Amino acid sequence: QVQLVESGGGLVQAGESLRLSCAASGSIVSIALMGWYRQAPGKQRELVASITSGGSTNYAGSVKGRFTISRDSAKNTVNLQMNSLKPEDTAVYYCNVRQSYYVYWGRGTQVTVSS
Repeated sequence: QVQLVESGGGLVQAGESLRLSCAASGSIVSIALMGWYRQAPGKQRELVASITSGGSTNYAGSVKGRFTISRDSAKNTVNLQMNSLKPEDTAVYYCNVRQSYYVYWGRGTQVTVSS
């Protein structure tokens, strides 16, 4: 099994930055994709950014140019650097890992951006 632990969430003011990290552990053989999703109250969970084992990235249009996803394959971690944060970025952010036939989720970390 794979376990995911997120960290780095918190409360910041609009325009400030925050860096989220997710560490995967357990039965890790070969991770195909790591990414971040977020869910705000009353809204569906949405993809924020993802990165494949080959380094290809994908971003939601609302965060492109402000957020940067990166990975450290040796440490099985994925990071999300969030700059120029906006109040609409407020949500619970979830780490997502895909390996073989399975998809794993972290418990989530709260990000709150005040105006």
